[in-house]
Amino acid sequence: MKSVSDMSSGAEIDEESDNKGSMWVLDQKLDQPMDEEAGRLSNMYREKKFSALLLLRLSFQSLGVVYGDLGTSPLYVFYNTFPQGVKDPEDVIGALSLIIYSLTLIPLLKYVFIVCRANDNGQGGTFALYSLLCRHAKIKTIPNQHRTDEELTTYSRSTFHEQSFAAKTKKWLERRPSRKNALLILVLVGTCMVIGDGILTPAISVLSAAGGIKVNHPDVSSSEYFPENLTFLTDKNLNYFYVLTEFFSSGAEVVVVVAVVVLVGLFSMQHYGTDRVSWLFAPIVLLWFLLIGGIGLYNIWKYDKGVLRAFSPVYTYRYLKRGGKDGWTSLGGIMLCITGTEALFADLGHFPVLAVQIAFTIVVFPSLLLAYSGQAAYLMMNKDHVVDAFYRSIPDSIYWPVFIIATLAAIVASQATISATFSIIKQALALGCFPRVKVIHTSKNFLGQIYIPDINWILMILCIAVTAGFENQSQIGNAYGTAVVIVMLATTALMVLIMILVWHCHWLLVLLFAGLSLIVECTYFSAMLFKVDQGGWVPLVIAAAFLLIMYVWHYGTVKRYEFEMHSRVSMAWILGLGPSLGLVRVPGIGLVYTELASGVPRIFSHFITNLPAMHSVVVFVCVKYLPVYMVPEEERFLVKRIGPKNFHMFRCVARYGYKDLHKKDDDFERKLFDNLFLFVRLESMMEGCSDSDDYSIYGQQTEKSGDALLSKNGKATISDVDLTISSMDSTMPAKSTSSRPNSMTISSGQAGNRTEMDELEFLNRCRDAGVVHILGNTVVRASRESRFYKKIVVDYIYAFLRKICREHSAIFNIPHESLLNVGQIFYV
Repeated sequence: MKSVSDMSSGAEIDEESDNKGSMWVLDQKLDQPMDEEAGRLSNMYREKKFSALLLLRLSFQSLGVVYGDLGTSPLYVFYNTFPQGVKDPEDVIGALSLIIYSLTLIPLLKYVFIVCRANDNGQGGTFALYSLLCRHAKIKTIPNQHRTDEELTTYSRSTFHEQSFAAKTKKWLERRPSRKNALLILVLVGTCMVIGDGILTPAISVLSAAGGIKVNHPDVSSSEYFPENLTFLTDKNLNYFYVLTEFFSSGAEVVVVVAVVVLVGLFSMQHYGTDRVSWLFAPIVLLWFLLIGGIGLYNIWKYDKGVLRAFSPVYTYRYLKRGGKDGWTSLGGIMLCITGTEALFADLGHFPVLAVQIAFTIVVFPSLLLAYSGQAAYLMMNKDHVVDAFYRSIPDSIYWPVFIIATLAAIVASQATISATFSIIKQALALGCFPRVKVIHTSKNFLGQIYIPDINWILMILCIAVTAGFENQSQIGNAYGTAVVIVMLATTALMVLIMILVWHCHWLLVLLFAGLSLIVECTYFSAMLFKVDQGGWVPLVIAAAFLLIMYVWHYGTVKRYEFEMHSRVSMAWILGLGPSLGLVRVPGIGLVYTELASGVPRIFSHFITNLPAMHSVVVFVCVKYLPVYMVPEEERFLVKRIGPKNFHMFRCVARYGYKDLHKKDDDFERKLFDNLFLFVRLESMMEGCSDSDDYSIYGQQTEKSGDALLSKNGKATISDVDLTISSMDSTMPAKSTSSRPNSMTISSGQAGNRTEMDELEFLNRCRDAGVVHILGNTVVRASRESRFYKKIVVDYIYAFLRKICREHSAIFNIPHESLLNVGQIFYV
C-alpha cells in the first residue's frame, strides 16, 4: 500500500508541544514473515467469516492445543479426592455430583462462553486482559503512549457516556497510582501462577500417565523385579546394574524414573518447536477423549448405572453435610477436574472463539462427564482401587493401547502448558514486567510458536524437582490445585473490569457473574488453604520468587523511564547550539536509542558534552511496546523531524505489540532507513502546502479526505487534502477548498524536489560513511538515605537482573563494531 496514512499532529510534551516538525505514520508495505496461509486465516479470524467445513476443521485442531491439559485430569482426580480411601459408596456419588457441576459452571459457562469472548483479538491470558483494560483506561504504569497509537488498526477500543457506570469506574481506577499498582500486582500474581502451572502440569500429568506401569506390574518398584540370572552382563555393566539395583531398592520407583526421563526428553526437544509434530496433537487428543468417553460408558453399563443420579444437586449438599471437615478438604481434590481451564484461555491463540466452543460442547464436555461417571461406577464396586481408579477401570484387552495414548496425551497437555508459559512470559517481557531474555521463533508458518531457552531449563529443573521430591502424587495435586484456583480468582477480578469498561454491561449482570464465580472459586480456595502444608506451599513459593523478579524489574523500568522523562534536554538548549550543535559534525549517522517517545534524552547532552564531535545526522530511536497483540509492519514506524532542516535531526519511534517478535532475519536498521527516506520525500511534497514551518499533518488509513494542514499562527489553512503516493512516487491531485494554497503548491514544487534530492543524497552519503548505534546504559542505584530493603532491591536484586538480562544490542542484531554505550548513574 503506497499511501500516506495515520498522519499525526505529533504533539509532544515540553518544548515539542509546539509541534516543531511533523510526525507521520509511514504506511509502507514491507516484507512480512507470515506465510500466505497463516495470513489468510488471520484475516478470516478478524472478519469472523467461516464456512461450516473450516469451522469444524479449526474445532478439531483446537483439541490438541487448547484441551490437552483439561482432558488429562481424569488420570488423578479421584485419587486426590480420596487419598485415604473411600469409606462410603455414597461419597463417590457426592464427589461425582460436585465434579459434574464444577465442569458445568467453570469451564463450560464461565470460560468457554464468557471469558473466551474477552480475548484481545484472539489472544488470551491474564496479560491479554490487562492489555485490553489499558486501552480503555489510563492504568498503564509506564505512560509512554501517544495519541497516534490509538489510530492503529489493532488498537480497538470503545467509548462510553461520561456519566455512565463505566466512566465512573474508569475515573476511580485512574485517580490514584496505588490502584494501578494493585491491578498490576493482581495481573503479576495470576501470571506467576500460570508459570507455576507450567511446572506442575507436566509433573502431575506425566507421573499419572506413567503410573500405569505399576498398576499392571505391582512389583516394578522393587529390586526383585530384576532377573536373577545376570550372566549376560559384562563386569562393567554388572557394576552399573548393582548401582541401579541399590537405587531402586532404596525407595525410588521406576514410575518416577520413567516420568523424569519423559520430562527431560520433553524439555530437551523444545528448541525444535512443535511445527513438525503439531499435526499429531489433535488426533491424539481426539482419540484420547473418545477412549475415555467410551471406557466410561462401558463402566457405567457394566458396574453401576445408578451413578447417573449424581446429576441431581441434592447429592452435592448431602456429601458436604455428611463429610464435615474431611468432606470440605476433599474439595481440593475435586477441583482438579477443572485444572487446565486457565490454560484453555491462555492457549486460545489463533483459534476463533466459536471453534473452541464447538470443540468443548461436542467432544470435550460429554467425554469428561462419561469418563468421571465411569470411574465412579467402577469405584462403587471396587472401593479399594481408588489410588489407581483410572487404570484399573480399563478393560484388560485394551490396557496397553490406552496406556500409550494416555502417555502421549500427557505429553501433549504438558507441551500446551509449556507453550502457554513461554507465551505469557513473552507478553510480560513486552510490557516491561520481566527481564529481557532470548526469544526464538521456532516456526516459519505461525508467529505464536516461540521458545525461550533460559525459561525452558528453569522449568525443567523445577519440574523434575517436584516430580522426584514429593512423596506421593497427592501432594503434587494439592500444589497444582492451589495454583489453578488463584489464577481463576485473578481472572474473575479482571473480567469484572472487562465487563464494566469494555462490554459496558449492566451492574446487575456484573454482580451475577462475580457472585457465581466467587462462590465456587472461593469455596475451592478455602479448601486448598487446609492443604498448604501438604504440598500447597510449592506454587506459593514459586509464585513469590517470580513475583519478586517481575515486580522488581518493573519497578526499575518505571524509575528509569521517570528519570529520562524528568531529565530531558530542552529544545531551546538544542536550538541555541546552532546547526553544528557546538561541535564538529563528522560524516555518518548516529542512532541514539532512548526509551522516550518525546523530548531529547539526557544521554545525548551527556555525549556531546564529553566528546568534541557528533555525526552529521542524528536519529533518536525509541522502541516501545503497546498494549496491543501486534502492530502491522506497515504501521510500525513513526518518523518526526526535530528542529530546523539544517540540524539534520530526526526521531523514529518503532512500535511493537506483545506478540511481535524480533527475529534474526529482521533488518531493523534497513527498515528504519527506508521509513526515514520515505518521510523526507513526503515532507518535501507537503512543505509547499503551507507558508509556515509549524504545521501538523493528519491523515486516515482509509485515505479519506479531511483537515490535513492547519498552521499554528493562522496564516494559512488548508482542508480536504487527500494525498496518495503512486508507484512512481508522484503526488495525486490535491483536493482543496482554497485556491491560494494550491497555487503555492504548484509554484514551490520544483524547489521542493531539489531540496528533497539534496537531502536524500546527503542522507545516503552519511549512511555510506557509517552508522553508529549509541545506547544509553543507565545504572540505577539506591540513594544513601534509602531504607535497607530498598538498597537490597535496587543495588542487588535489580542490578543482578540487569547484569544477566539480554542486551538491546543483541535483540536488534546490532554489530559489535558499530555499538557505542553511554553510561550514566541515577539514584532513587
